[in-house]
Amino acid sequence: MKKQVFNPFLPLGECIPDGEPHVFGDRVYLYGSHDKEGGETFCMLDYTVYSAPVDDLSDWRCEGVIYRADQDPDYAERKFMYAPDVVRGNDGRYYLYYCMSGDFGVGGYFGPISVAVCDTPAGKYEYLGFVRNKDGTPMKKYVCFDPGAINDNGAIRIYYGTQYDFEEREDFPNEGLIKSEMDMFNKSREEILEYAEKDSVMGAVTVTLEDDMLTVKDEPRHIIPYKVKGTDFEAHPFFEASSIRKVGDKYYFIYSSQKNHELCYAVSDLPDRDFRFGGTIVSNGDVGINGRKDENRLNMTGTTHGSIENINGQWYVFYHRLTHKSDYSRQACAERITIAEDGSIAQVEITSCGLNGGALRAEGSYPAVIACNITNGHMPHGSNKIYGESFPNCTNVGEDRFIAEISDGTVIGYKYFDFNGAVNFSVTARSAKGGSFEVSDELNGAPKAVIEISPSEEWTEFSAALDMGKGVSPLFLKFKGESAELKEITFG
Repeated sequence: MKKQVFNPFLPLGECIPDGEPHVFGDRVYLYGSHDKEGGETFCMLDYTVYSAPVDDLSDWRCEGVIYRADQDPDYAERKFMYAPDVVRGNDGRYYLYYCMSGDFGVGGYFGPISVAVCDTPAGKYEYLGFVRNKDGTPMKKYVCFDPGAINDNGAIRIYYGTQYDFEEREDFPNEGLIKSEMDMFNKSREEILEYAEKDSVMGAVTVTLEDDMLTVKDEPRHIIPYKVKGTDFEAHPFFEASSIRKVGDKYYFIYSSQKNHELCYAVSDLPDRDFRFGGTIVSNGDVGINGRKDENRLNMTGTTHGSIENINGQWYVFYHRLTHKSDYSRQACAERITIAEDGSIAQVEITSCGLNGGALRAEGSYPAVIACNITNGHMPHGSNKIYGESFPNCTNVGEDRFIAEISDGTVIGYKYFDFNGAVNFSVTARSAKGGSFEVSDELNGAPKAVIEISPSEEWTEFSAALDMGKGVSPLFLKFKGESAELKEITFG
């Protein structure tokens, strides 16, 4: 029997967001940024890759550091590597595309797209150069950010860009908005206005490269319009996180919308134009599921980035969740998705059992931090900072990982467990003044058991009899009391 796998699916101290999954040979490789657990800004660590056999997604192996930030010539100016992607070139080698940034994203829109190369998918990459114009100068048309790559039957295509709403405001152009763009994108006033006459310096862009994987072959162009009012992108405009996949003869452009918590997709028959909005694939707060509104998000939400991949005949979406009350400690998660016959992808809920192939067994112990929903009823949306106010969150003290700042009414949810009748259910928790956990099979549902928590400063196991019947069910814990922390749940 294969071991089980849960979300987040990498080691609990590992923070690899912005995931780009790719199957090369008989393994799937996860390329992404690399946050520091409890970090102070985005992407503090060097690129580290994990891989798994395509027929066993529970068996993730660390391939080690594949590329260091100090290998890039811009390291002295910008020390952090942002969301990368990898594509196999026509020469059989593997090419890593990425952009550099400073603290809190400062300068992240200033540079070119850098390129590194390796003979194997997860070996030691070496700096190759930057995406360049035919005259050898750095290609900086539009805003170089979050590159995604594809080898489309020999054509190497890069997708990139970012988008804010400056130029869709009624008072544009005004000097304040123009100055904001100049400062953010390191462009001159003349450049901003020149681009704006045609479309915008912002937006989702693609360009084709020569076989050297560096030199642009054609002019970069927008794949969807910047101005979205009145289009099918209006409710979910592009923000960042460009990713591209080809499914049959259709091109799927996956991106993070300006809502910032959701991965959306657009579809076209062509790789460089005519994309139409498809829908939302996943939200890291389950916003949109059953009509859920932003204010009723089921987690702290924030930046998301990821993509889809077919692994051993099954499609998945890879995304990330937030921990440590910030955008700076993001962890890789994944869910099964279905691409319907008409090409549509229905939004999927976030779960605790994403890559498992089914519900987790209601037996043995699980880390509490695999909860897919953690809410006090008014969770915040991340905004490039570490929050000081109190709300429930996944955190750590050394190797001790737990859900902290649980307050009265906090609900902690797990989806899904496969029950086989009555069990002795216990929680490992601590609470200075005590309280209780009501256990149910619905969000804010009637309790099927109540676990009393005695006052304790040490981790202590508390239990109660629980009968959820037989079959697959969610599990929700609702805390009653002043405050608590939760480390583990156990089915005995």
